Order: sequence, then C-alpha cells, then structure tokens
Amino acid sequence: DMPKRKGDALQSWSCSPKHEGHHAFLPLLTDPQKVEFHSLNFNNTLHWQPGRAEEAKAAVYFVQYKVYGQSTWQNKEECWGVQNHFCDLTDETADVQEPYYGRVRAASDGVYSDWSLSCRFTPWRETMIGPPTVNVVHSNKSITVKLQAPRSPYRRKRGSTIPMTNYYDLLYQVFIINNLLDEQHRVLVYEGKDKVVKIEDLRRGVSYCVVAKTYVPTLDRSSAYSSRQCTMLL
Repeated sequence: DMPKRKGDALQSWSCSPKHEGHHAFLPLLTDPQKVEFHSLNFNNTLHWQPGRAEEAKAAVYFVQYKVYGQSTWQNKEECWGVQNHFCDLTDETADVQEPYYGRVRAASDGVYSDWSLSCRFTPWRETMIGPPTVNVVHSNKSITVKLQAPRSPYRRKRGSTIPMTNYYDLLYQVFIINNLLDEQHRVLVYEGKDKVVKIEDLRRGVSYCVVAKTYVPTLDRSSAYSSRQCTMLL
C-alpha cells in the first residue's frame, strides 16, 4: 500500500465508493470495500479490501474499468479471477486528463458479490508526484546538486520513459542540512527549474546533506523528500 501523507491527498475531494444493486434472492458475498486508485507518477493501481475477513481466503476478484461517460465496462484480463487485492491499471488509464472508474466484484464457491465502484479518478489531478533524483558533487567551499525529474511509466516511440516535466510545470526545491547544527533542520536554498544548482559559501570540515522535492504550483502539491545525499567539505 502506498503511504498517504498529510497534505498530499491522493484524492482532492471526498467520495464514497458505491455498491451497485442488490439481488435479494441470491446468497451474496459481501462486496469488496474501499475500492480506490493509488497513483504515483502515473503508476495507477486499483486497490480494495475484502468484504469480510473470513471470506478473504477463498475469494477471487474480477476487475473492470471504463472512461467516465462510456456505457460499456471493459474487463481487465490480468485481474480476472485473481486472489490479490490490487490491480495495475496503468496502461488502461494512460490518457492522464481523462476521468476513469474501476469496479471490483468477489466470488467464492460459485457465489458472487455485487460490484463495488471506485470514485472517479483523473490521473493528472490526483497522482502523487515523486521527488527528483539527487546527485551531489563537492568542491572546496561549494556543493553542486544535479537533479533529475521523476519519470512516468509511459514511453516515447524510441523507448525512453517520459519525464513528469512533460505533464506538469514542475519546480525543484533544494534543502541543505548542516549536520553540525541539527540533522533535522532543512534550510531551503533553491526553488526553480534548474537541473544543476550550486550551493556556495559553505564551511570546510563540516558534513552537509542535501534533500529535494518537486513542487507543482498549479495544484499546490509537493512530493515527499528525496533520499539524503551527504558530503564532507574538505
């Protein structure tokens, strides 16, 4: 499961997933619960939970998806009669501006549940964007930080993955940590689009770490921090 961080809501508005129609004459399984898309850099996965714990061991699940406004649901063949509680719909939700729905039903011993419907999911609005990749090179009194944008799973015709900068106006935020003072205290030293950032006037003999985030002004959304890259100025 992807962590949900405060301030980085996976879904920008609340919505209760729907359960579609009950047939009183059938002994129904409990519907799957909490059907929702989790998305990082457009890796879009539908997740759900079993209706009841005691039904989970024997149940298998069936997943369908559709674009908002279409009447016909499409089967996801790789998630048809599966035991896991997630289904990768990255390829099926590749038009990132389109709104999509997913739905899941359970079956056990020839008995079926009703379909449980996700909230409407628009990848461009709701994906969480990852941090940049950070490399650090030091000289006497400065650190040069090299940043690479996170990449989407989608590929160009020649085969390389498309960076998230193709989809968003991304800014990089670079923070420095002086380990001599306080390992938790991050100081913002740069915000902008440059992929190479030089941090100058640093003290020799001090250990510094650098972390970075991506920030999308149009959505007012930040990524998590990158992993720390540390160096000692000699």
